[in-house]
Amino acid sequence: MSSVVRVGIIGLGKMGQVRMRELARMNGVQVLAGADPDGSTHAAFPGVRCGTDYRSVLDSGIDAVFVCTPNRFTADVVVSALDAGLHVFAEKPPGRDVSDVERIIQAELRNPAAKLKFGFNHRYHAGIQEAKRIIDSGRLGRVLWARGVYGKGGTAGFEKEWRSSKELCGGGILLDQGIHMLDLFRFFLGDFVEIKSMVSTAYWNIEVEDNAFALLRDGEGRVAMLHSSSTQWKHRFNLELYASRGYLLVNGILSSTRSYGDETITIAHRREDSETATGKPREEIMYFDTDPSWELEVLEFVEAIRTGGAIRYGTSEDALAAMDMVHRIYEADRGPRPSHAPGSRRRAPVSVLESGRG
Repeated sequence: MSSVVRVGIIGLGKMGQVRMRELARMNGVQVLAGADPDGSTHAAFPGVRCGTDYRSVLDSGIDAVFVCTPNRFTADVVVSALDAGLHVFAEKPPGRDVSDVERIIQAELRNPAAKLKFGFNHRYHAGIQEAKRIIDSGRLGRVLWARGVYGKGGTAGFEKEWRSSKELCGGGILLDQGIHMLDLFRFFLGDFVEIKSMVSTAYWNIEVEDNAFALLRDGEGRVAMLHSSSTQWKHRFNLELYASRGYLLVNGILSSTRSYGDETITIAHRREDSETATGKPREEIMYFDTDPSWELEVLEFVEAIRTGGAIRYGTSEDALAAMDMVHRIYEADRGPRPSHAPGSRRRAPVSVLESGRG
């Protein structure tokens, strides 16, 4: 491979444009080709050879491809790219169901020289990175339990968006957004052995869920509680980690719209030294004003290609674990549902092993 990493982008909607912005800032990276069946997206990629068939990108002499397609197409495109000998960065979620991830992993095993990374960018947020350092330092003791709320309110046209289509997505808000919180639960606590849930379509007339409530328990008995919602009319991100000597709260997550508010960490140590301090610990608040997540995850992928190093976050193992948790949450709810709610969902067994997203 030359010293320049030659890149293609498949899916030129919102996320394709986000990836293009970061790649354009990097030295030694050249975006050569792009594809999206919606020709109106091509104008956002001046100097890039754009077409409507993704196969033209795979044959354009590139080293790596970014796959930014709706879930329905992700697995097919990723498998084709890996089998073409290309390094692949794919957006989350990694398909519509567990079987999609298994197909991707089989292609990865067939092509061991190829680097494969999935875009779980929340791990790279400055607040999350600092929270991880604090928890791993042990200064708050052992994590006892976690709670996460990640919600947004659908806007006009939400019911007609591709993200509200079971055929295109495979799932609703849990798969689209809640999967980030599940990945963070695993980031801080590890894998879970037991899941209980209630999943509903409470408001929107869509084929997939607009709310998911879940309890997850790990092998040490620690519990994580999740609420993922598209009826959270005031956008909200909260990750709470309660430990034996105190707690850490990540409130807000920086986004392009800033609709989730400021990104902060609140840290406190529990106090038992006086009656007046009981239940009122002193809190320290840290503020984070920039979002390096998009840059850092792309940089890790490019550096892994250049050096032959391993992918740290967003591996196929991470993708499979996150997708498995999503579908175990779907599977665990056997209760009644509204008439317009998603039908029964069956999770594929876990083996060993068209238009741009926007």
